[in-house]
Amino acid sequence: MSRRGPFALCLLLLGACQRTSPPSAPAVPDAGTPAVAAVPTPATPPVPEPIPPCGAAPGTAPLEAALDYLDANKNAEALSCAAQASALEPDSAAAHSARGEALAALNRTAEAQVAYARALAIDPSFPDALLGAAHLYAVQLPSSREYDELGALYAERGLSQPDVSPELLPRFALVAAMALNDLGQAGEALQRAKLVLAREPHNPEALYEKALALFELCRFAEARVAFSGLVNDPERGAHAHYHLGLLLEREGKWKLAKEHFEKARALSPEDFPEPPTPSEAEFRDEVARAVSALSEDMRKDLHGIPVRAEELPADADLLSGEPPLSPAILGLFRGPPLGEPCDGSETPCRSVALYRLNLARAVRSREELREQIKVTLLHEVGHLRGEDDQELAARGLE
Repeated sequence: MSRRGPFALCLLLLGACQRTSPPSAPAVPDAGTPAVAAVPTPATPPVPEPIPPCGAAPGTAPLEAALDYLDANKNAEALSCAAQASALEPDSAAAHSARGEALAALNRTAEAQVAYARALAIDPSFPDALLGAAHLYAVQLPSSREYDELGALYAERGLSQPDVSPELLPRFALVAAMALNDLGQAGEALQRAKLVLAREPHNPEALYEKALALFELCRFAEARVAFSGLVNDPERGAHAHYHLGLLLEREGKWKLAKEHFEKARALSPEDFPEPPTPSEAEFRDEVARAVSALSEDMRKDLHGIPVRAEELPADADLLSGEPPLSPAILGLFRGPPLGEPCDGSETPCRSVALYRLNLARAVRSREELREQIKVTLLHEVGHLRGEDDQELAARGLE
């Protein structure tokens, strides 16, 4: 369930490279000798453990044995037989797909990506490979827009096959719902979740995706009912409590919201840590510092445009367009881009809002909060300049 927490879409990951030993001083060439750039010696990859021979029973083909082992959750044995099958039949999409499934189950995800890619290069419509690749990208690998888009594409391709089996159809639809929710396409995610529930009314994963989509679509009353039905689910209870806290917070029921946030934290402290929430005054100061740190041309574009520190997005802002905006947005640009006329309904007609509570929940420390305020402000300045969300995401300003 780690992909389904509040950090799935908006946690800013700050990485650092660290040397294992001090670097040696660079050699100084003799006078008059041209300096030659040193070519780094590539690190020797670790030697992989050899895969044991396939333990198929006499008369059983390796691919058949691999599939039987996969059904029994004997993934190492399945990999042995799938490897033999793919060696014997290198043009078999089924063999490479089985190898990908075994590798994914063993968390050897990089190798699984290659195996599924080979299966789909041989047969782009092979259902098991489509489903396995969709699940790998949309669920198993760390969340990113690129992985979610690939997962959604594979799942939707599986759903579009004219002969998709009744058994696989809800599985494709569920993975599609998960990927589409992560991509912010809640309307499409809701339809996919309903497709699953029409066949499996008590599927807890589909019930959760439906609840999440309703929340993202600002259908708050329906979302509250849906999440209330999941609070006792052993895998999704923490997420249900968290979203109930968000819903109650929007109603101004702060005490009840806090109780649900604490229950979510107790059930899943890694997904729902205590947010580094600044006071309102501290947050205004952080926003002011972020504005002051912008480049001169950006500050010039923002001249006369207020940048406001607000608590949460108002319903009127969320419902101002179709589809509605997510209640979890970190910031908002209101008004037309520069160069387009104002309609005269508001004064000033352009403004930027940054949301204190949503931003605090998107990070794990004050340092990350400062960085996320900066990124969110750059995102909204991008909208001011006429960029849409896809363009901003391509520039790393999602």
